Amino acid sequence: MNEEENFPLIKTQNLSKTYDNEGVKTRALRSASFSIEKGEFVTIMGPSGSGKSTLMHILGLLDRSSAGKYFFENQDVSTFDDDVLAGIRNEKIGFVFQAFNLLPRTSIYENVELPLLYDQNPDNNNSKKVMAALHWVGMEYRKDYFSNQLSGGEKQKVAIARALVNSPNIIFADEPTGNLDSVSGLQIMKILQKLNNEGHTIILVTHETFTAEHAKRILQMKDGQIVSDEPIKNRRIAHDGELLK
Repeated sequence: MNEEENFPLIKTQNLSKTYDNEGVKTRALRSASFSIEKGEFVTIMGPSGSGKSTLMHILGLLDRSSAGKYFFENQDVSTFDDDVLAGIRNEKIGFVFQAFNLLPRTSIYENVELPLLYDQNPDNNNSKKVMAALHWVGMEYRKDYFSNQLSGGEKQKVAIARALVNSPNIIFADEPTGNLDSVSGLQIMKILQKLNNEGHTIILVTHETFTAEHAKRILQMKDGQIVSDEPIKNRRIAHDGELLK
């Protein structure tokens, strides 16, 4: 076992975030302490305004905490400048968002390739990586389409392929089924579960109990605090449009 494997992938200590809007301070996150091991599938769940998106943005290195410590792969990321954080995001973190965030007048292939264009150590294998990621989500046959030619479920599959293309250590999925019908939503959860079964760490942000229970563990948030941290005893498993409990 190498040294990195002795530590959690993510560890926080009293992580807090306060926003200051013209002198009005809002505490969005309050003293969050927990760890996430490599290969876990964790849901961050809570109602709107509970702090779950704030927490995800900090864990995904899109924002910084106001107080507390955050260790990613045993490194205190608060000591890193923005360029270093951007490099870690591009190489080790994948994001899937509710709004898909695909470029509208760009081909599916080019959307998935985008993270590779920012790679600081390119290896001239972009085509192989893009097609492998598209194949993984069953979208290689749409590679020359534009995103406005796809259904919502297909757009989210492409977004997952884009998140996968750099073989990240962790994937953050922020309300990934929020804009989808129930059948498409189950297809997306099936893909995320399959990714987790193959060793990817998944952190899912949602306000829906039904979606949250596809993970293996739930961090429940309320008013900026983590109020519970429990394994899911009766996990939902998505299978081709059917749901088994």
